[in-house]
Amino acid sequence: MRWWDTSALLSLIVGQRQTEDLKKLFSANRGIVAWWGTKVEGVSGIARLHREGHLGAAETSQLLKALDALLSAAYEVQPTEEVRTTACRVLRVHELRAADAFQLAAALVWSEHRPAGMAFVCLDRRLRDAAAREGFDVLPSRD
Repeated sequence: MRWWDTSALLSLIVGQRQTEDLKKLFSANRGIVAWWGTKVEGVSGIARLHREGHLGAAETSQLLKALDALLSAAYEVQPTEEVRTTACRVLRVHELRAADAFQLAAALVWSEHRPAGMAFVCLDRRLRDAAAREGFDVLPSRD
């Protein structure tokens, strides 16, 4: 199983520059672990693309269904006191926004605070850097 940040999940289904690399990662290991708030973040991203005119109504509907399908099969880390406490810690240590702090904190809770050897799939630069500093193997690798 691999941790999938919202940025990577959306790029997996939306069709962006990194989509092919992400599809290879997904095909090699279909086990998705995600934060409880990932669905809200994903719907927000898709809705923003629709509002900005990058997606039509039919494509928006298809992407929302694709996101639901991915997340329905995922292991979801719930919003617990441990996640909240860990998010507050990572905010003091890393240059992150609150939503990214929750992503990283939930991944740390999933890894039982032992992230060495655990995969963290993410495209956001700041979150990638913070996850790597915490000890995750960040994917896709950047050359």
